[in-house]
Amino acid sequence: MCYDRYVAICKPLHYGTLLGSRACAHMAAAAWATGFLNALLHTASTFSLPLCQGNALGQFFCEIPHILKLSCSHSGYRREIGLIGVSACVIFGCFIFIVFSYVQIFRAVLRIPSQQGRHKAFSTCLPHLAVVSLFLSTLFFSYLKPPSISSPSLDLALSVLYSVVPPALNPFIYSLRNQELKDALRKLITGCFSEAINSPSSACYLPH
Repeated sequence: MCYDRYVAICKPLHYGTLLGSRACAHMAAAAWATGFLNALLHTASTFSLPLCQGNALGQFFCEIPHILKLSCSHSGYRREIGLIGVSACVIFGCFIFIVFSYVQIFRAVLRIPSQQGRHKAFSTCLPHLAVVSLFLSTLFFSYLKPPSISSPSLDLALSVLYSVVPPALNPFIYSLRNQELKDALRKLITGCFSEAINSPSSACYLPH
């Protein structure tokens, strides 16, 4: 998404060449393959850990730091920490790429003479930047926070913020750039608001 915005704003005349169907397929395949390999390595590593403190986790999924707390194998622990370090390096590399791309994007946007053009360009970038910032900030805080401030409720909230909220927000945020969806949403909200004023007990229905 970041590369898409970079090409669209900084190299608009080359958009069709740089982001053709083959390039998009290659990027999607690389992202899926990297995610699958990362998940496979962590799953194999954590499933081979001997657990000395039971197998119950205070989470809605098997998060790695909580599994490591139950482990009594020092070699397995070090192996999993090494894998986490590799994953962190990959994530940091992606973060550097995103920062570099957005620096170039903002430089190009600020050179646009019209205020309307700048606003339109910023509106296409900020939703992606907001979702990425939410994901990375909560992920890093969840893994790097000091044990003194750790609690089951905080750990659960952070897990939801980085694992559930960004994927759920992505379709909603990006589809809001579709004018037809904006009009339908505005019509729905206006209709519900009018119905609530005229008849508080009436139901709200989707527009046809």
